[in-house]
Amino acid sequence: MPKSIHFISIGGSAMHNLALALQQQGHTVTGSDETIYEPSKTRLQQYGLLPAETGWFPDKITTAIDVVIVGMHARNDNPELAKALELGLPVYSYPEYIYQQSRQKQRVVIAGSHGKTTITAIILHVLKYHNRVFDYWIGEPVHGFDTTVRLSSQAPLVIIEGDEYASSPIDSRPKFLHYQPHIALISGIAWDHINLYPTWEDYVDQFESLAEAMPKAGILIFDESDDMLDVIGQKERADITKIPYFPHPSETTNGKTHLITKQNNRIAINLFGQHNLKNIAGALTVCDHIGITEEQFYQAIPTFTNVSKRLEKIAENNGRVVYRDFAHSPAKVEATTEATKQKYPDKRLLAAFELHSSNNLNNSFLTQYKDTMDAADEAVVFMDAHSLNDKMSVDSTDITKAFDRPDMRVFTSVSAFQDYLLQQRNSFQVFLLMSSSSFGGIDVEGLAHQLA
Repeated sequence: MPKSIHFISIGGSAMHNLALALQQQGHTVTGSDETIYEPSKTRLQQYGLLPAETGWFPDKITTAIDVVIVGMHARNDNPELAKALELGLPVYSYPEYIYQQSRQKQRVVIAGSHGKTTITAIILHVLKYHNRVFDYWIGEPVHGFDTTVRLSSQAPLVIIEGDEYASSPIDSRPKFLHYQPHIALISGIAWDHINLYPTWEDYVDQFESLAEAMPKAGILIFDESDDMLDVIGQKERADITKIPYFPHPSETTNGKTHLITKQNNRIAINLFGQHNLKNIAGALTVCDHIGITEEQFYQAIPTFTNVSKRLEKIAENNGRVVYRDFAHSPAKVEATTEATKQKYPDKRLLAAFELHSSNNLNNSFLTQYKDTMDAADEAVVFMDAHSLNDKMSVDSTDITKAFDRPDMRVFTSVSAFQDYLLQQRNSFQVFLLMSSSSFGGIDVEGLAHQLA
């Protein structure tokens, strides 16, 4: 039955995609937000969901609304939220709502500090390749899918990327704890989100809670090579099946990676790097438990192209190549840098990384970046002095010491950073740009084409 659904903070990446998906199901969708950026703004406008004006309007909240979904970027004193609670309306975070709509489905959750988006995307690609009916939620756009979420009444299965970040301004529990998965995969654990989890132990506890909260007869799939996951995976729980996975066997010839199957066949793929071989193995293990055979998996995987901003090649010309990656945590920076150097062992690699979060600039956390960029022939760190201003409590000496690279170059000026990269055009053949932000607003693709 169609419902009236109101979104508080509709402009968020997850929120606006869920709003579009629910509108497509025939629900009446409204929303509010104080700021809406691209691409959310254009997409909401295209479907008639862009609020007429920005801001919060408690008068929008009436008893005619069936459901209120509140985004993480709203404050806990949001006036629309206060009105909804006052009226006793059903208020959900988006993970709570996804669970409510998926209670009768087989729920598969892909969690972990790194790799979860790629693993989820591979599973979605394989299912779509074989025309399976399924619902999903993923954190980034995937080639071949119009939205990042699909909820339907027909699909017997839902694949969910499980984030460990807080669920909503009034619910600090990790998103993945709401989903109660029948199958859970944990890809790796590396301390992150220190504003919520100030210690390593606090962070790990969330994943232990996920494993412990699984329903009876659940399946826990985990990366055997991650020491912490080995502890979680081997905890006593007789009613849970625990399945470790390892990097998929492979070989690289002339820069092209091939999977080696049990039958000793070679399957050419578009991904590269040890971390992606783990991602493929994890996805294969999940697929095996949701009705996809190994043969079917290997039929689909050659046509999988990486998720946007995950080791994405954005320029190539005359022997030079430029990649960008969403890497921001120490584990991601290390895996991405090593993978790129392994693919181009005979070419000089310049790796540039943006430290943009004040949390990551915390001196107690910064040391986690030690040795993470050692694989690069030259390492560059950028911090946007304009956006960080008084939050920037470290200087270039602190950075080089934390990374343990005395030769590291550190920039706080956008123009100086960009000029330096362009000056290195003839000294390096491979450029790797890593950031979960925008390098101070640089046109990254334009810069990449200049470098190449």
